[in-house]
Amino acid sequence: MGDANLDAYSRRLRRIHETTVGEPRQLISASWRRSKAAGVDPESRAAPLVYDGSLIRDVRESHPLQPVLPMLAETLRRMADESEHIMIVTDAEGRILWRDGDFGTMRRADVVGLADGHHWSEISVGTNGIGTALATRKPVHVYSEEHLLRVLHCWSCSSAPIIDPDTGIVLGCVDVSGITRSLHPATVALVATTAKLAEARLALMMHERDERLRRKYDALVQRTGVLITKTGRVLAGDHSGRLGARITLPEPGGTDCPAGVLEPFFDGYLLRPVSRTEALPLRLAFLGEGPPIARYGDRFLTLSLRHAEILTLLALYPCGLTAEQLSYYLYGDEGNPATIRPEIYRLRAQLGEAVAAKPYRLVAPLTADFLELRQLLTAHDPEAVARAYAGPLLPRSESPEIRSARDELEVQVRTSLLTHGSADALWTYAQTVNGRDDFQILERVAAALPSSDHRAAAARARLSP
Repeated sequence: MGDANLDAYSRRLRRIHETTVGEPRQLISASWRRSKAAGVDPESRAAPLVYDGSLIRDVRESHPLQPVLPMLAETLRRMADESEHIMIVTDAEGRILWRDGDFGTMRRADVVGLADGHHWSEISVGTNGIGTALATRKPVHVYSEEHLLRVLHCWSCSSAPIIDPDTGIVLGCVDVSGITRSLHPATVALVATTAKLAEARLALMMHERDERLRRKYDALVQRTGVLITKTGRVLAGDHSGRLGARITLPEPGGTDCPAGVLEPFFDGYLLRPVSRTEALPLRLAFLGEGPPIARYGDRFLTLSLRHAEILTLLALYPCGLTAEQLSYYLYGDEGNPATIRPEIYRLRAQLGEAVAAKPYRLVAPLTADFLELRQLLTAHDPEAVARAYAGPLLPRSESPEIRSARDELEVQVRTSLLTHGSADALWTYAQTVNGRDDFQILERVAAALPSSDHRAAAARARLSP
């Protein structure tokens, strides 16, 4: 595109910008709509600063793109220096992690926040090469008045996202920016190629990590269990192919695990199969004011509070916890891991093979009233919630983690019933320790039931001073 054509295109964009009549090319018009929906002011003067100089160094060092920064710099810096451009690398949110290039251009870039630590997503500064490449996951060239902010109309930029070859998520963006006349639209092809080179380097590093992990697996475990990466990719041991290329790793506090038990293994996991038909089932009943009860196979066990707390935490963290983690969740900063091991020993004397070690975890088929309650809450069935909720989770527990889980369940149950519950469901909740004197619950019961109903009379009696 020659200078005359660029000038004509710029004049057309300026008219569109000022009159909002007509549309620029589709990619840009879609970006403008997103930017305006986010409330971006076209008269803003600069991108916001989100990382100061001391913090940006730590963020840069810990970012997944850090290993490929030298390659990116080597590929684009010379071109940027020779053509009065600057090159930029951002994170996935559009925050600038690194910048280099022509010093004069960098001084001009400082004025609009095109510098380390500033945020260039579309929701921050509207349409721009960095933000739009991240939003679309495609290489883009944004020219002059295609920017939503008027202060950027003297700039043009070519940007391309860098995609993680392992997970498929966007890691960041590489960008070349310059004053409008000095940056040709064809620059986007070079930037896109550079992003692909970075992805190829990351893929090579991933394969090297995989190979190191496989060698440790072969040497140490003789192919017992399935080897899984930290991101859930299946590397070895799945001879039947039943797991496919990747498994979904459970989130902390989740209740769904893959078909087996995950154990930490260097930079990955071992997935060990568990025969669910041979293992005795474990049932936990920890809601309400009564003593905590476990049923293991055909045996009913009344548990100490400490053992019930440990089982609750292991149920909330199905992939297991170390002694240090258990100690912290039970006692907070004052915890001592040395106190956990004898408690686990005594617990295993009662439950046998239901509790495994390294890390500590439950390997028996598990059901628990508090886990079932969580599932009912997500199913939006207030009548079933009211029937299942016998009261708070381990009400005598002072464990910080259990207190948090207990309070969260209480709030969710109460909100569900007040929002959608029938009078019957509200009355059922009113029989729990926290519901007995809940003013709002009792008012709702008294108003919803006929005055002749004994439950309405009981609710009014409780409301009386």
